[in-house]
Amino acid sequence: MLKYKVVELSTVSEDMIEETLNEWSAKGWSFDGIHFAMRESQKRPSMAFMLFTIEEI
Repeated sequence: MLKYKVVELSTVSEDMIEETLNEWSAKGWSFDGIHFAMRESQKRPSMAFMLFTIEEI
């Protein structure tokens, strides 16, 4: 059975994304995608949601 994990990042930076990827990959999770939440008045995302999957028996 495929299991999903959503990790919310309130600080969106290259370092935080890299740290989160390394942390969950080391736990056996596979990166599935990333979604950014944007504010209309800003060019940078205010939040990010990282999706991971793992196969459970």
